[in-house]
Amino acid sequence: MPGASTMAARRVFSPAAWARRLLPGFSLALVLLAIAIINPRAISYFGFNLMLSLAIPIALATVAQMFVIAGNDLDLSIGPFVGFVACIAATLLNDTPWLGVLALAGGVAVYALLGALIQWRGLPSIVVTLGMSFVWQGAAVLVLPQPGGTAPSWLQSIMAVMPPLVPFPILAALGVAAVVHFAFMRGSYGVILRGTGGNAAAIGRAGWSLLKAKAILFGLAGLFGVLSGLALVGISTSADANIGNGYTLLSIAGVILGGGEFMGGKVSPIGAVIGALTLALAASPLLTFLQIPPDWQVGANGAILIIVLAARALTGTREGAA
Repeated sequence: MPGASTMAARRVFSPAAWARRLLPGFSLALVLLAIAIINPRAISYFGFNLMLSLAIPIALATVAQMFVIAGNDLDLSIGPFVGFVACIAATLLNDTPWLGVLALAGGVAVYALLGALIQWRGLPSIVVTLGMSFVWQGAAVLVLPQPGGTAPSWLQSIMAVMPPLVPFPILAALGVAAVVHFAFMRGSYGVILRGTGGNAAAIGRAGWSLLKAKAILFGLAGLFGVLSGLALVGISTSADANIGNGYTLLSIAGVILGGGEFMGGKVSPIGAVIGALTLALAASPLLTFLQIPPDWQVGANGAILIIVLAARALTGTREGAA
C-alpha cells in the first residue's frame, strides 16, 4: 500500500491535474492558432492591437467578478456598473473632475457596503446584485440620457499608448494578472479573503471578521469595475448607458474559463485574465474571420465555453480516478 508521501507525489505530478491547470492557456493558444490559420496577417503588432482593443476593460471586469466569486458570491451588476462608470467618466470626470472622482469613489463605497449587507443579513448575492444592476442602469441614464460625452484627454492618451515590440493590451493584461496574483494569491490577507469562500467557518473561528472580508472583496470588485469603465471609455472616447451591459456574462465566463469555481473560493487571477483574452479574441476577430453571422456569435462564444468546461470536467474525472 503506497505511503502518504507517494500518494502526494502522484497528485502533484498527475497529468490530469496539470492538464486542468494548463487548460486556460491551451484554450487561448487554440484560438490564436485558428486566427493564424484563417488570417495570418492578423498575428502582428497592429493585428493584436486591433483584435485586443477591448481586452483591457474585459480583463478588468473579469478580475472584478473574480473577487466576488472568490467569496462564493456572484455579481450580476458589474456590467451596468461599468456602464455607469463610463458615463461618469465621459461627463463629470471631464467637465467637473472633483465631482467625477467623488462619484466614482462613492460607487466603490456602495459596492463595499453591499458586500457587508450580504454578509450581515445572509442575503443571496444574486438577488441583491440583480437589483443593483437596475440601480446602476438607471443612474447611468440619469447621468447620460443619450449616447455621447467625451472621454478625458489624459484617459484617451493612456489607452492609445503604443509601446515598442509588445502591444499595449498584452502588456496591460500581463501587468493586471501579475499584480492581482501576487497581492491576492501570495499576500497574507489574500489567503484570508479566499478562505471566506473556501471555509468561512474556519476563518470566523480563527478570529477574522467575515463582515470585513466580504466588504473588502466587494470593494475590490467595485475598484476594478471603475478601472474597467475608465478603460472602456478611454478606448471608445464616448459613452452610453448600455455600453457595459454585456460585461456581466463575459466576466463570469472569463473567470470560469480561467479555472475558477463557483464554490470553494477557487479562483485564479492569471487564469481569469487569460480567459478574458480568449473571450476578447473569440468574441469578434475569430468569428468575423469565420464569417459567422452576428446573430450566431453569442451562441458560438457559448459553444467555446461549453467545450472548455467539458474538457475541465474530463480532466477532473481523470484526476479523481488517479
